[in-house]
Amino acid sequence: MRWIKNSNFYQLRLERDEEILTTLVEFVRKKKIKSGLIFGLGAGRDFVLGYYHLEKKVYHRRRLRAEYEICSLVGNIAWDKDEPVCHIHAVLSNQKMATAGGHLFAGRVAATCEIAIIPGTGLVRRELEPDTGLKLLQLNLKPAG
Repeated sequence: MRWIKNSNFYQLRLERDEEILTTLVEFVRKKKIKSGLIFGLGAGRDFVLGYYHLEKKVYHRRRLRAEYEICSLVGNIAWDKDEPVCHIHAVLSNQKMATAGGHLFAGRVAATCEIAIIPGTGLVRRELEPDTGLKLLQLNLKPAG
């Protein structure tokens, strides 16, 4: 991976065969990014995407082994105890330009993956919320209403 700090954000270029999520989590850990936003595009392969079934509280996963254009990676950064969490969703397009999308569990860079990270200034945490079964952002805000 190559990166630069560009004003108030980081620009990253992931190299061929790098695992996308693992590389981003390690970058966040090394740079001690407390929170933030992630945007990206590129080309990849060996993806695992998921759809969360709220009633069953379980992810349905699908493996996509071929090469795909990464039309969009969008996500956020928070922490679960001492571990950074990069929560990312992806939209991918195959050679017929049919798309697939969902929660990104895994994916490897095929040609390149270009990422922008906009770091936040405050620490944001994730904690398990039993009604959804998900570790959600803890923002210490009062609910509307």
